[in-house]
Amino acid sequence: MRGRHVVDISSTYKRVALKDHVNAYGKQESPVRLTGYPSWKRSLPHVIVATLASFLFGYHLGVVNETLESISLDLAFSGSTLAEGLVVSTCLGGAFIGSLFSGWIADGVGRRRALQLCALPMIIGASMSATTKNLWGMLLGRLFVGTGMGLGPAVAALYVSEFFLIHFEQVSPAYVRGTFGSFTQISSCLGLLGSLFMGLQAKGIVGWWRACFWVSIIPAALLALLMEFSAESPHWLFKSGRTSQAEAEFEKLLGEAHVKYAYAELSKPDGGDDTEAVMLSDLLHGRHFKLIFIGSTLFALQQLSGINTVFYFSSTVFKSFGVPSDRANICIGVANFLGSIVAMILMDKLGRRVLLLGSFSGMVVSMGLQVVGASSFPSSTEAFYLSAGGMLLFVLTFSLGAGPVPSLLLSEIFPGQIRAKAMAFCMSVHWVINFFVGLLFLPLLEQIGAQILYTVFGAFCLISVIFVKRNVVETKGKSLQEIEMALLPVE
Repeated sequence: MRGRHVVDISSTYKRVALKDHVNAYGKQESPVRLTGYPSWKRSLPHVIVATLASFLFGYHLGVVNETLESISLDLAFSGSTLAEGLVVSTCLGGAFIGSLFSGWIADGVGRRRALQLCALPMIIGASMSATTKNLWGMLLGRLFVGTGMGLGPAVAALYVSEFFLIHFEQVSPAYVRGTFGSFTQISSCLGLLGSLFMGLQAKGIVGWWRACFWVSIIPAALLALLMEFSAESPHWLFKSGRTSQAEAEFEKLLGEAHVKYAYAELSKPDGGDDTEAVMLSDLLHGRHFKLIFIGSTLFALQQLSGINTVFYFSSTVFKSFGVPSDRANICIGVANFLGSIVAMILMDKLGRRVLLLGSFSGMVVSMGLQVVGASSFPSSTEAFYLSAGGMLLFVLTFSLGAGPVPSLLLSEIFPGQIRAKAMAFCMSVHWVINFFVGLLFLPLLEQIGAQILYTVFGAFCLISVIFVKRNVVETKGKSLQEIEMALLPVE
């Protein structure tokens, strides 16, 4: 019966060494045995709370899409593409600052406190944006929100990955790791979809855009409050030398029957990882440089594909065709969400590398449709269908791989001792590229036209296919130890 069988972990799982444990006095001890599998339901509430940070990321990513025209009219900068770009990109500049320090903050105060900390600037910034009377107040509010956006998703991805590494690397099969690692992407999609729904009334109700900012305070406050009752990462507690607290959190997350085995796994040399301080120079030189290069390049190419220009400015594009942007934007949000659900299902069936290759290849094709739609060959009706269809296909194919895979992949390829800081560095690269794409998209669209601009985006998607094919290894079903051996040179 389930929960009654006894599993000898030392012979069953790859991650356990094929020898008995040796205690501090040099004597062999019997291998720790695990009775059944721990229920993932114990960890799920904690993970859902943490993914509120990703929900807020998605919400603030799309909140100015439908409302930007109303904001520009109320704050007297209508017609200025530079000012509109700044409203978007100032938030991204703040996100760069937040993500740059996220790894150090997460390692310094813990994952739980870092997630609570990220909620504070998002509450302050949203309040400033909702009450401002001028452009500068809006930009300052967006800057505050951005710092929280930069800190929150990086720490949430780290928090979730460490929780599910506890379950699916140490005490359960690795072949379900990707499915549950997709939770943060699903939450981001829900946040984006929520912001698009909130923006539906922006043109019909004067000042509705202020309500869109006020609403975002609710999930931010819930994040700060509920994280107080959520578990801290046992992985971080162990690294910090708080072993008794780590055991207590294991009991909360896994149940008393599984504490000894999980703690024994974490106590191994390859389980808890080194506790030495990691400097920035350690990431950019030496044996970890290849991993940092792969992670940073993946995020850079993800943004250079032009995906976030759709989330920021699709209303502007649809408006140029005389199409009601509200319904079109909802279609984009739904396509993004449905694609992410499919990706979650396929993540551990097809693998990360296959999804990335298929996703970027599909983005090349869909961007090609938009290039043809922007040319002078098709009629106006044909141009609309090519552009709108290409945009929807672009978002759908992005959500199947290029969206959810990089964050999950990085949590798998980075060793534990550098994971927090390495993910912070790679996310900083993501936000820098995102900042300049958001700032320059509308001015470039006016100056060089959609055809050339979309061609450039399509070229980066093609480069992404080549890069993934040459540099990304498959991690599906592999233990973290196997992944590390495949990627890192032996010292």
